[in-house]
Amino acid sequence: LPSMQTSGSKPCPCPSFKLREVASMYLTMIAVFLVILVVALQGSAPRGSDFPYKVPLDPQGLLELSWNVSYPEQAVHFQLLIKDLQFGLLFGMSDRGEFENADLAVLWSDGHNSYFGDAWSDAKGQLHMDSQQDYQLLGARRAPEGLFLLFRRAFSTCDPKDYLIEDGTVHLIYGILEKPVHSLQAINISAIHRGLQRVQLLKPNITVPELPSDMKTMEITAPNVVIPSQETTYWCYMAELPDGFPRHHIIMYEPVITAGNEALVHHMEVFQCAAEFDSFPHYNGPCDSKMKPDRLNYCRHVLAAWAMGAQAFYYPEEAGLAFGGPGSSRYLRLEIHYHNPLVFKGRHDSSGIRLYYTATLRRYDAGIMELGLVYTPVMAIPPGEDAFVLTGYCSDKCTQLALPAAGIRIFASQLHTHLAGRKVVTVLSRDGRERQVVNADGHYSPHFQEIRMLKEVVAVFPGDELITTCTYNTEDRSQVTVGGFGILEEMCVNYVHYYPQTQLELCKSAVDPGYLHRYFNLVNRFNDEEVCMCPQVSIPQQFFSVPWNTFNRDVLKSLYGFAPISMHCNKSSAVRFPVRVASQP
Repeated sequence: LPSMQTSGSKPCPCPSFKLREVASMYLTMIAVFLVILVVALQGSAPRGSDFPYKVPLDPQGLLELSWNVSYPEQAVHFQLLIKDLQFGLLFGMSDRGEFENADLAVLWSDGHNSYFGDAWSDAKGQLHMDSQQDYQLLGARRAPEGLFLLFRRAFSTCDPKDYLIEDGTVHLIYGILEKPVHSLQAINISAIHRGLQRVQLLKPNITVPELPSDMKTMEITAPNVVIPSQETTYWCYMAELPDGFPRHHIIMYEPVITAGNEALVHHMEVFQCAAEFDSFPHYNGPCDSKMKPDRLNYCRHVLAAWAMGAQAFYYPEEAGLAFGGPGSSRYLRLEIHYHNPLVFKGRHDSSGIRLYYTATLRRYDAGIMELGLVYTPVMAIPPGEDAFVLTGYCSDKCTQLALPAAGIRIFASQLHTHLAGRKVVTVLSRDGRERQVVNADGHYSPHFQEIRMLKEVVAVFPGDELITTCTYNTEDRSQVTVGGFGILEEMCVNYVHYYPQTQLELCKSAVDPGYLHRYFNLVNRFNDEEVCMCPQVSIPQQFFSVPWNTFNRDVLKSLYGFAPISMHCNKSSAVRFPVRVASQP
């Protein structure tokens, strides 16, 4: 299973299979009868500083997860606050938030005693006690807020039934038991109140830079929004910098969440508008409304991005993100994604992002560069694919031309695809060899995108290559998916945040269109159904007429793997550096 750790996924001191078999009966007996006296334990709440990361698990905010990460121990410590405990709960992890093939910690009560154990679910959702107990219970205590449950889990356990905790997105799942159960096997996961929450569990251990004494703050918040009574809403609000606002550096930002709405505000972004327009209309409403002015589509330069579970974002002490001053628009667009699955009505919200900025400019301007694939229909994914791979290149020729001799330093990254994206990774290659992973997310979700600070700053020098690979799933689609801007089209992008800023803003590729034309010729030669290749027929139309048999799929995969690529090595003015077609590495 892709989401479960196998004994070969990391070298660990695992017992042999036969030894584990012998031990399993003893371990299972202990686990089933592990009683915790949660009712009898009274005390104060654990200190919040011990668990710096926090996220609500459910839309009502009845379950609140806090955690810390110990890299020396290679373990995560969890604190789960249950505000209204009934007869127990399930908490765990799975590949994409499924309750089948999941790795679970289960607290359950038969009405008399309470039990805790490490469990797993099979492909049918049936629960089983794990023979190796890797969710280690550390304590349980009652407080005025509710029941605090503390437990520990190693990143890697050598248990084939356990989830391997890795960098990137983790799909957390929960289920609430509303009736007593007499055994773990009696829990019917399809009949309980359940849900999922996405987080980045393994936060980077970054030292917070010292902030300057002249630092000021600015809150970009949507004023008194009545959250629509529907599951998903994207809300847009236009803000404006003061007249004559001089050039500053943003050095930090953090979320501002209206109290009580922590479970509804899913993610937020602040965009700066294009400087080519003198003014932008005021707007405060749904982003998909017909009343939204079209000009707001020109507000796309990201200044800040936050997603649920993220903390404050800090720029390195030697760099800041410039805004204000000549050549910079005074207009900003705040976009808030409200996730309201319980369809609450009449909830008011004034959330947003607080920017911390300074007039004392730091040594370097930070920049944002797009890596990956060009937004073009020449890159396509056939229907019915479980893991189709596309790769975009920032070539050695481009970095040789565009980067300074001392190179650049990448300190943060935001991965991006549309709905079919499942994995994204960017690697640094030097002299034809992969040297370093820039950012990777093996459980990527298009519903959870945030700017993530990297654990280590990545140095990129002239002549290096940055290779971004995306994996897609189109099993639920009957038509081909082409590249483009539409939500049902696809993208493969890594927005890397770096310093010092250069003229290079976009470093991406696509397959050479001439070789795609040869592909359509080949399809016509070997298939009964003819693909129309008339000049007036668009590339998407040609793809839509391809019969997606095994041969046509395999040839397209080969084309994307070996055909020459067209490089887009663009300056911020959209003028290209003189780099064109190149062979794939």
